[in-house]
Amino acid sequence: MSNSILVVCLSDSHGLHRDVSVPPGDILIHAGDLTGPITDPDGLPDFDQWLGELPHHHKIVVPGNHDFAIEAHPIPHSLFKNATLLIDEELDVLGLKFWGSPVTPLYSGAFGLSSSADRKKRYRNIPVGIQVLITHGPPYGMLDHAPSEPHAGCRELLKSVLRIKPRVHIFGHIHGAHGVLPACPTTFANVALVGVTDQLTHAPVVVEFHKD
Repeated sequence: MSNSILVVCLSDSHGLHRDVSVPPGDILIHAGDLTGPITDPDGLPDFDQWLGELPHHHKIVVPGNHDFAIEAHPIPHSLFKNATLLIDEELDVLGLKFWGSPVTPLYSGAFGLSSSADRKKRYRNIPVGIQVLITHGPPYGMLDHAPSEPHAGCRELLKSVLRIKPRVHIFGHIHGAHGVLPACPTTFANVALVGVTDQLTHAPVVVEFHKD
């Protein structure tokens, strides 16, 4: 029996999910922007079916700013039969505590909250003890360099990360800033698959957790 848990992390597949080579693991995380540049409802069933074809025993999905069809659905969690959807929610899997939020500081876009006060209030609900934080957008200053600005991340999110101190913070959204920033106590990972040209450029990131 393995003494570790492998968490496979990806984001921003934008409808190209069937072209992604997904490594094996115990838990799969998708951190948002699931289907095309402007998400349409027809893309979600295929994405969910694709998830069901993958061998990972546990799958977690957090929506992104292009996932309008999820935001507009009256019962969004019912859209996924092969994954657990997290919208500002906590989940315990294999002894690891996850919390996921789709919120980004956008004036337009799905799940956008342009008010810093509103984002601060939302992130205040993240409980201490979360080991894996999943958000669509990055925290300020952490793998958040965009072509339009040096830092496109959220300051309120960074403050919450510093408060709760998760072991890993998984996010995407900023296509040109893919990478892993090992740090203590929190490792930051931008797992966006597409690059600045919106073509598949990067591979999923695998994070290993050792069981106590």
